[in-house]
Formats: sequence, structure tokens, C-alpha cells
Amino acid sequence: MATIQHKITNGHKYWYIVESRRVNGKPRPVVLEYLGKADTLLERLNCINDYKLKSYEHGHVAALLELCSKLDICSIINNFTMPQRKYMAGKPIRHHLTVGGTLMLAIIARACKPESKNGFVEWSKTTSLSYMLRVSLSKVSSQHFWDMMDCIPVDSIAAIEAEIIKKVSNIFDLDVDKILYDTTNYYTYIDTSNYKPTIAKRGKNKQKRGDLRQVGLALVVTRKDRIPVYHHSYAGNSADQNIFINVVDDIIKRMAELDVDINKQTIVFDKGANSKKNLKHVDSLGLKFVGSFSPSHCKELIIEAEPHLAKFSEGFLYRARRIIWGLDLSVVVMISDKLKIGLIHGLYTSIEKCDAAIVEINKAVLKPNAKKITSEQLNEKVLSLIKKYKSSNYIEFDIVDGDMPQIEHRINYKALASAEEELGFRIIITTRHEWNSDEIVKAYHGQAFIEDSFKNMKDPQHLSLRPQFHWTNHKIRVHNFCCVAAYLLNALLFKQAKEDAGYSGCMGSFLDALDNIRLGSVIRSTGKQGRPRVVYSVEVPDDGALRLVDVFNLNTLHEKRPKIEGLSKY
Repeated sequence: MATIQHKITNGHKYWYIVESRRVNGKPRPVVLEYLGKADTLLERLNCINDYKLKSYEHGHVAALLELCSKLDICSIINNFTMPQRKYMAGKPIRHHLTVGGTLMLAIIARACKPESKNGFVEWSKTTSLSYMLRVSLSKVSSQHFWDMMDCIPVDSIAAIEAEIIKKVSNIFDLDVDKILYDTTNYYTYIDTSNYKPTIAKRGKNKQKRGDLRQVGLALVVTRKDRIPVYHHSYAGNSADQNIFINVVDDIIKRMAELDVDINKQTIVFDKGANSKKNLKHVDSLGLKFVGSFSPSHCKELIIEAEPHLAKFSEGFLYRARRIIWGLDLSVVVMISDKLKIGLIHGLYTSIEKCDAAIVEINKAVLKPNAKKITSEQLNEKVLSLIKKYKSSNYIEFDIVDGDMPQIEHRINYKALASAEEELGFRIIITTRHEWNSDEIVKAYHGQAFIEDSFKNMKDPQHLSLRPQFHWTNHKIRVHNFCCVAAYLLNALLFKQAKEDAGYSGCMGSFLDALDNIRLGSVIRSTGKQGRPRVVYSVEVPDDGALRLVDVFNLNTLHEKRPKIEGLSKY
């Protein structure tokens, strides 16, 4: 119930509309509206229908809080925390928030709006987060987050994730018979001279930022709903083959914790994880797999398949059973017309760009004010250019000596014609001999789903791993855990929306729709004798968002409020 209270400042009496709320477990007056001096208040009281409206981002925050409550995320994290500061006696608490409560806030913030932790307080003021939790968030600074992140032992991250995934498996109908594995990396702005973060290394960056240090992320998601069930952070200069063999045992362990029958499960990975050692190790574990070989490494298979290609839904294929690298494998050699057209177009585009760049170099060398360049320097420049455009097999060149050396280059059309014949081929391998060819191809195409997951996790509007302003191995790993957990929560909400509301859009548009569902607070005067009333209500959304309101009970969720165990006390 709201009341009118006054406060005397410098001898003047000022009036406020105040509502009593429990903040951090204790009743506290919360100012809803400043009314001014007595004259101003009288004017307000004479206007019976006077009111003021405020609104807050609500749909996404409320749905995430309800999901965190169901999964008991705070308590799970708190079970693995330990104090890292002398002033922390027993379980660490700061500003009335536990470690689990703090990381839950970090996860929700990352799921809604990726930005630095320094901006959390300002962002939270625009949402219904504090109102839903009945906890003051005004002191949750970046330092608060950093101190609480220190209380999560790195060795416990996998155990925390495993407990959360178990909860997910118990509540949601997860189909984990087919899982997808892949790796990605993201660049950081960690200074070159900073040697403390050994996980941040330079390597081949997938966002074309090889000039910056990067961190690698291995991820496993379910094929059906793209629910992340495992992640691992690693040094940015590590080879994909080495990472895969190091994590596959942990993946098997995670699946065992979910009571998955290993004989019914299949892992799908791309050729980046291939090696003789890796495939033999996966097979020795009893885990069935679907992978691929590079056509350039198996030309004999393509030659064998070409006369026997049979028509299927996406093009032509040939299937055989072969002993390769000591393994009994079913091999599907397929050629997709759509893929072939795209690859040929990409090849010619690269060659044209390389050809044009070489012509520009020749023009630059001949300019009157051009800096003198030696034949050796020019040769290195062209080699670097050809390597950049991956045209070394198709562009030949010579350096003509002289006062100003020149490049004579030509396109090897014979090699280009040979490449055109090979383009479009894919060689898929599997130990699922009982599957038909369509099932094998469909399973391998599931790799596109995990690529889509990485795309979502790099979306600057939702879920992005960046920005991250951490430069120690420990905090980078905890930050990655929070980002993957944020993606997990959003993927579960997306799954629920598709199943219960028939939502057909992409995840990005779904999250935007949730963000646009707002909670309004109306402070209304009831006349000279009555007290001001504060009414909270969800804004009426459009028809599409209205289904989401019903599915996630957003019309009533702000009244009953999710019960978060372990948020502010043990």
C-alpha cells in the first residue's frame, strides 16, 4: 500500500509517495514519486484523475527468473562456492547477495543485453528485475561481480554445469540421441604484453581478427532443439584435433550423468576434428559418430564413386563400406548441385579479386613517386596476396627484373577446370551402418545447427560472448560459463515458445518480442481524502506477443514473483 510521507530538508517540507517493500528481507520505504512542496501537492490533490505512468522491460526478465527458479540455479552454484577474501566468513555474501545470486544476475543480464558489468546497475533500472526480486541492485558494481566470480573454483565449473543440465533433463523433454560438436573462437583486446592470461593466444580467428588474442570455445548441443549440454574453454592457438581428443571423454561422462544409453547416441562433428587417433579413440569408447573427410585427401573415393552416383533428394550420392584408418566405416560420397554452384562462384570470385589486386600492385610500382621495391620484396608481396585469396593452385606469376620490377601473371585454366569437377563433393563417414543414406546425410547436415548456435552466441543484441573485460584465466572461464548458461536459458525459452505457442520465427526475433513486453506502473491520485494507488500491469502486446504472455504466465508472474532459493541468504 502506498502512503504520502514528508521529509524536511533545509527547513522545507517535501512530500513523496512511498511504498513499503521488503528489500533484502527487511521492510524498507521505496520512493515511487516526488510530489514537491505543499502548494504543489494541493494542486495534485485537486486533480482527481492525476496519474503518472512508468514502464519497464519485463517479459524477458520475468521469463528468465521463472526458469532460474525452476532450475534452482542459485542454490546449485552456491553449493560449489568458497570464500576468496579474508572478510568472507563461511559462505561468501556481498551486498546481501550470494555468489549464486550474483552469477544468476550476470547470466540474466547477458541473456537480455550483452554489455560490460559496469553498466549492469543502469540497465537493471530499466527492467522489472529489482521489483521482481525485491532486492536492491544499486550496489551491484563491476567490482561486486569480480569479487564473487573469484569465489567459483575453476574446477567446479564443469560440475555446476552438469548439475544444471541434470535439472534441465528432469524438467524438459530433451532429445540427446544425436549431439553436435564444434568449436569456435572469439577475439579479445587483452594487451600483448600481458602474460597472465595463458588462455588468450593468437591464432586463426573466425571473425578475421588474427591481429588480436583469442579464446577458444568447444560446444556440444542437442540436434533437435540446440540445447547446450557441454562447453569447454581453451587456449586460442590450440588445434581443433587436439581439443577434440581432450574433451571427448568428458562429453561421454556428461552423457552418462544424464543416463543416456551410449549405444543409442551419435555424435556429429566436422572434418576439423578428424585424425586417425581421434576416430579410433571415439570408436574405442563405443560412441557412434558421423563425420567427414576432405575430398582432396580421398580422391580415390571420388574416382570410384563418379561412375556409380545415384540420384537422391539433394543431388547424387554413392555409398560403400570400407576399412579406413583401421576402422569399419560406411562412406557416403555425395555431390550437391546447389553446393557446387556456390563453391564455383566463390572460387572465381577469389581469383578475380586476386587478379585485380596484382594489377593494382603493378600500377603502384610504376607510379613516378613510388617507393623503390626489390624483386624479392615484390615476390613476397605476391605470394602473400595469393595465399590470402587461396589461389596458389590457379594463379602463376613471374617477376620481371628491371629498374622497377614488374609482375607477369596468368590463370591456370587447366587446374581451374580440374577443380570445378571436384567441387561440390562431400565425403561423409559414419559407424552407423544400419542407417540409410538419407539419415546419414541429414545427421551430418545437423552441423549447420551448431553453426547457428555460434551465430546466436555472437549476436551483439543478445547472448554475445563479447564484450568481456576480463584478463585472467579464471574470470575468462567463469565469464564463458555465464554466456553459455545464458544461451541455455534462452534456448529453453525458445523451445517452450515453439512447442506451446507455435512460435515460428528465429531466436533473435523471439527474444526481441519478449523484450518488448513491458510492465507498467500507474501512480494514481484518488482525490482529496484517498491515498495514492500504485497499480502494476503488463502492457497489452500485439497478437503474436500475446501468445508468449500466456505461455510464460507474464500477466500474473509479477504478482506472485518467482521464488529464488539461495539468492540473498543461505
